[in-house]
Amino acid sequence: MQPAPSDLESMVTHAVLSPRPMLRGAERARVLITACCGVFVSFASIVVYTFGVFLKPLAGAFHWSRTEVSGAFTLAALTVALCSPLIGYLLDHFPVRRVVLPCTIIYGAAFGSMAWLTPHLWHLYAVFVILGAVGNGTTQLAYARVVSVWFDQHRGQALAAVIAGTGLGSMVFPPAAQALISRYGWRAAYAVLGAFILVTAVPLATAFLYEPQATATQVRSAIKKQSAGAGVLSAPFSGILAALLLFSFATNGLNTHWAALLTDGGATPGQAAFILSVVGSAVLFGKVGTGFLLDRFRAGRVAAVLLAFCAVGFVFTLRTYSWPTAVASAILVGIGMGAESDITPYLLTRYFGLDRFGVLYGYTWCVYALAGATGPVVMGAVFDRTRSYHAVLVVSLVMVITASMIFGVLPPYRNQPERIENAEQP
Repeated sequence: MQPAPSDLESMVTHAVLSPRPMLRGAERARVLITACCGVFVSFASIVVYTFGVFLKPLAGAFHWSRTEVSGAFTLAALTVALCSPLIGYLLDHFPVRRVVLPCTIIYGAAFGSMAWLTPHLWHLYAVFVILGAVGNGTTQLAYARVVSVWFDQHRGQALAAVIAGTGLGSMVFPPAAQALISRYGWRAAYAVLGAFILVTAVPLATAFLYEPQATATQVRSAIKKQSAGAGVLSAPFSGILAALLLFSFATNGLNTHWAALLTDGGATPGQAAFILSVVGSAVLFGKVGTGFLLDRFRAGRVAAVLLAFCAVGFVFTLRTYSWPTAVASAILVGIGMGAESDITPYLLTRYFGLDRFGVLYGYTWCVYALAGATGPVVMGAVFDRTRSYHAVLVVSLVMVITASMIFGVLPPYRNQPERIENAEQP
C-alpha cells in the first residue's frame, strides 16, 4: 500500500528534522539564505520591477511606441507561461540545483546582453523570449519546493522569507536602475544588473542549494507519484487559478505602466522611481507579514483581506496625481502583491502536499503569466488609443475585488503542519 499525501508529509518532515537537529538547523539556514538571495536577483524581481523604468528610455532611443516596448514584456510572460509546467516537472524529478544553475546563468547573461541591443524590435523580443524561457527557473517556483521540504511547521514564515527576496529586489532595483540610467545610460544599467545577477546567485546555488538526500530519495524514488490531474481538476485549485488570473492581469498591467502613469501625471522620473521603490517596500512588508499570518490563520481568508487592501490602492490610482495619493496607492497595492506570492505556494502544499508541488505550481505560474502578459499590452493599447489609463484601471479594480472574494470562499485545507517541538526555526 502506498502512503497517502498526508503520510508523505509526515515521513518527509521526520526524515529531515529528526537526526542531528543542530546540524540540520545550520543546513536549513544556509538553504534559506541561498533561496532568499536567488529570488532577490530573480526574473520576478529585476525584469518585472525594472521594466517600467526602462520603458521610456527604450521607446525614446529607438522611436518605438509604448505598446511595442510593452510587447517584449508580453512575450516574456507568454514564454514563462509555456515553460513553467516544464520547469515544475523538472524540479519534481531532478535535484533543484541542476535546474536553477543553468537557468540563472542564461538569465543573467541574456539580461546583461541588453547593453548591446540594436534598433531592431525583433532583437528586443528575442532577448525577452529567452528571459521568459528560463525565468521561472530563477524565481520562487524553483526555490519554494526545496524550502518546503526543509520547513513544515514554520513553512509560511520560511516561504515568506524566500519570497521577500522579490519584495526587497522590487524596492532596491527600480531606483538603482534609474540611477544607473541617469548617470551612465540605459545600456550600462543593463550590463551592471546582468553582472550582478551572475555574481550573486550562481556561487550560492552551487555551494548550498540542495535537498536532504534521504528525503529526496523518498519523494522521487521510493514513493509512487500522485497524478497531478486530480489536483488540477479540484475546486480549490480552480479557485486559486481564477483568482490569480484576475489579480495578475490587474497588477502586472499597473506595475508595467506605473512609472509612465506617474510621470504623465506630473511626477519626475526620480519621483516615479521612488514610488516604485515604495511599492517594493510594501511588497516586502506584505510578504513577511503574510508568512506570519499563514502559520496562524486560514490562508484563503488572509488573502481575501490583503487583496481588499490592494483594491483600495487601485482606487487611489484613479485620483488626480498628488504625492500623498501616489504613496498611499503604492503601499496598498504593494501589500496585496506581496500577499499573493506567499499564499499560492502555501495553499498548494497544504491542499496537495509536496508530491507534485512543482507541476501544480508551474500550472499556477502558467495562468498567472498569461494574464500578466495580457494586462500590460491591454493597458498600453488603451493608453495609445485614449491617451488615458482611467478605463483599464477601473476594470482592474473590479478584477482585484473579485479575486479577493474568490480567495475568501476557498475551503479549509487538509494537510495541516506537523507539530514537532523545537524542530525548526525559519
